[in-house]
Amino acid sequence: MKVDVDAIVRSNAHLSPDFNVLALEAPGIAGQAAPGQFIMVKTSAGDSPLLRRPYSLFEILRDARGTATGFSLFSKRVGVGSQLLYDVAPGQRLACLGPLGRPFELVASSARAWMVAGGVGLAPFAALAEALRARGIRPTLFYGARTARELFCLDLFERLGVEMVLATEDGSLGAAGRVTVPLEEALAGAGAHPPVTLYACGPEAMLKAVSSLAARHGCPSQLSMERLMGCGVGGCYSCVVRVRDGNGGSRYDRACLDGPVFRGEDIVWE
Repeated sequence: MKVDVDAIVRSNAHLSPDFNVLALEAPGIAGQAAPGQFIMVKTSAGDSPLLRRPYSLFEILRDARGTATGFSLFSKRVGVGSQLLYDVAPGQRLACLGPLGRPFELVASSARAWMVAGGVGLAPFAALAEALRARGIRPTLFYGARTARELFCLDLFERLGVEMVLATEDGSLGAAGRVTVPLEEALAGAGAHPPVTLYACGPEAMLKAVSSLAARHGCPSQLSMERLMGCGVGGCYSCVVRVRDGNGGSRYDRACLDGPVFRGEDIVWE
């Protein structure tokens, strides 16, 4: 059940001149949230910007007893709303609606889970990594960016016990090129047992490539689709994704209700 609360800003960690991680106290949201879901955040108390903005749930924050007390957001400063989130101070309150959307489906403990992130597409994977580790699965994160300076939170994923494969387009860290290059190499040598499930979030061209690689190697894939969302609750139809309807045709599903997580094999790429 979604909750609308004024969440208290607990911390705002600036990772670079453009990226930050914002921690918010909101136990009513955090106690229900699942990896892959998102929050609609009102970035200003006034009318500019008027609409809330969608942000993937990054971490579920817990107290010493393990009780969920809040969540964090991984954000890149690209416009007015994200600028306000970059500048927000501890103690301020932000109106937050969530958790929203369809989350990732967790694989069985006998499977392998590989997460694929491009740039700000890292956003849903800290919570997913934690959930997978709780099942006894050690996930692998394939994480790519333009340069080493744009690979963030590596220490967090190390603490979560995640194996990491890095790639940068300029070759400054990890494999040279896009993250799908080491992913394709790894899939070629993975074998069928135990099975591999791919989880991905990032630019749509990357998601299309991941979906293609998954199909080629017989792996299921779950893709978190990035869409502009005007309302986040299904009323404005600004976030549609074209999917197969099961009868040889296609339809448009709303990412805010039917996603943001979709099976890669269901998406009709345009």
